Amino acid sequence: MATMAMAGEGMERMHSRKTSGRNVSIAERNRDLYEKQRARRRGPTPEMFFAKHLDNSRIVKADDPDRRREMKTFTAVTMIFFMLTMVYVYQHFSAIEVGYRVEAQKQQVEQLRETNRQLRLNEAQLSDPNRIDRIAKQLGLDEPLPGQVVRPDGNDGTVVAQMQAPTVPYTN
Repeated sequence: MATMAMAGEGMERMHSRKTSGRNVSIAERNRDLYEKQRARRRGPTPEMFFAKHLDNSRIVKADDPDRRREMKTFTAVTMIFFMLTMVYVYQHFSAIEVGYRVEAQKQQVEQLRETNRQLRLNEAQLSDPNRIDRIAKQLGLDEPLPGQVVRPDGNDGTVVAQMQAPTVPYTN
């Protein structure tokens, strides 16, 4: 309704217009517009547009059990395929993540091995008997005389071989 009212107002305005000092009728104006549009038209037939108002509010969709079953089957298959794809993607990314962790731990092991090697080398240098003797002589220390060394277990450093009697297991 509003469209028709607007079109009517537009027609009245066109009818009341004056161009170049003369009144132009609606038929003349339409003829002029038609001639101007003729060059822009495609093909030999004029283009016509019609407004068609449809009321589909009373249409009810009929229930189709076959289509519903097909859609349920399709949905189930699609969901299974989606889940399998997600499991594959999860496993793939988990494998990549584990690979990164393994490489990081390998690097850490190599670093710890290098640190261990340096510490052993340092220990060997520090525990070298020649080095210890040299430092002791610089400090004015001499080798201990017999009897100067006291051991906590009471042993004076001499070891005497001892023999113990073999024990025989008791049998019934």
